[in-house]
Amino acid sequence: MQVQRIAGKSGHLDSDTFYSPFTCAAAREAAGASCQLVEALATGDAEYGVVVCRPPGHHATADSAMGFCVFNNVAIAARAAQALGMPRVAVIDWDVHHGNGTEAIFYDDPSVLYISVHESPQYPGTGDAGDVGTLEALGRNVNVPMNAGAGDVEYGEVFERIVAPIVEQFDPSLVLVSAGYDAHRRDPLGGMEVSDAGFGELTKTLLRRLPNYGAGRVGFLLEGGYDLTALSRSVDATLSALAAPRATPLTGRASGPWRAQIDWVIQVQSSYWELSD
Repeated sequence: MQVQRIAGKSGHLDSDTFYSPFTCAAAREAAGASCQLVEALATGDAEYGVVVCRPPGHHATADSAMGFCVFNNVAIAARAAQALGMPRVAVIDWDVHHGNGTEAIFYDDPSVLYISVHESPQYPGTGDAGDVGTLEALGRNVNVPMNAGAGDVEYGEVFERIVAPIVEQFDPSLVLVSAGYDAHRRDPLGGMEVSDAGFGELTKTLLRRLPNYGAGRVGFLLEGGYDLTALSRSVDATLSALAAPRATPLTGRASGPWRAQIDWVIQVQSSYWELSD
């Protein structure tokens, strides 16, 4: 196995993915911790959970590392959940970059819903709104590409009008959030304007649309986030939202290019889901 061969060594798995002598062990622990979270949710030992793991995972495909990612932690966790009797899994990805690896792994699988809200154009250049899945999985892949500059209002509307309604209709056994915080306004690798409080509001919006506010059904796995101040504050905002999910989230209306992008995604996905204009 490629990753096992790098144990104790340094080098690159691809042009973006450096590894150190400890990367193999760290990647195994990140994937293992993600599975432990799922087990705790499945058995009722936890109502919610957050895995603060590195390396991240959503760019890794089934057979290759990519974009700082070694194993696709959220995909591994989703399969672990299904093995534990949670057949329908939704993966919500708010990392600033599109999770091409997660999309590829589940693109023809109707048992997994994948929704990505990401900056476009951005690395890795995937995530078009027209990519909706194949065969029986049509509509199970939902991409919401957004121009740079989108902030709390724009993300809030995406979650209210697209993400939450689709998740509610899919009625998953488990929701896993690929929680990258590089859409934060301070992050050096993204061009978005989400605040740390904004990530808390996205969490509340999602929980509010799930039975019993998602207790026992929602886990968060850390993806990107490269400004340590923004990262720590955003994770704290997510945890605070989990502690008080009944608080009313803020809402707003997007304008400019984001309005057209949101409307276009709704038009595309309305073939598969009931979404309001």
